[in-house]
Amino acid sequence: MELCFLGTGAAMPTGDRFQSGIVIGEADRRLLIDCGSGVLHRLHQSGIGYESIDTVLLTHHHLDHVADLMPLMKARWLAGEETQTIVGPPRTSEFIEQLFDTHDYMRDRFDLEVREVEPGHFELAGFEIEAVETIHSMYCLAYRFDDRLTISGDTETSQAVADLADGSAILVHDCAFPDDVEVSNHARPTELGELLADVDIGRVYLTHLYPHCSGREQELIDGVAANFPGTVRVADDLQTVRITASEDAN
Repeated sequence: MELCFLGTGAAMPTGDRFQSGIVIGEADRRLLIDCGSGVLHRLHQSGIGYESIDTVLLTHHHLDHVADLMPLMKARWLAGEETQTIVGPPRTSEFIEQLFDTHDYMRDRFDLEVREVEPGHFELAGFEIEAVETIHSMYCLAYRFDDRLTISGDTETSQAVADLADGSAILVHDCAFPDDVEVSNHARPTELGELLADVDIGRVYLTHLYPHCSGREQELIDGVAANFPGTVRVADDLQTVRITASEDAN
């Protein structure tokens, strides 16, 4: 399995990190998780292309996770694509309907399927997925894919997310601010490392970075690594990571 980080930033621009978006899978099955501002451009720059993204899975509905959703659908329509599936937490159907209320000319341009999911197990785009609720200011879900990859969504440090990730080859986790920034609804490095100290994870990639983290990326890594024994890295836009067969979950 491959994952490509399209956007590793957050709601405030940094200049080099676009808003949240990750593509997982390979050519025969691809899934976009979140679609923040800039993700449409990153899909083009990555070589993956927006044309291949017929399924989007949302963690939640904050703007920095959904701002490019309608632009993505419009680009796919203009390119002649005919289907789109959007899946997300409760109220996703209402959210999508409101988008089409605003952009009414986009109605009926293609075959659109919208699904809502709750914590628990479901299947999507060829992936087996497990979901848990996170700790955030808006209802948000973390997801584990094929028992190998976990993506936290936006969250404070959460035992539910740590339990979900246990045994994963890779955990992609919100680490929005350095330790010296007082914040709620997001994780900071030292507390994240403490949470993961006894969790079996091969690699942790830190994402959803606010401008406060610029130039302090090594501090984020060191803060997590002080307690977490696995590999810790800061994710970058357009970085591609592969989970090899030897990294399969235990």
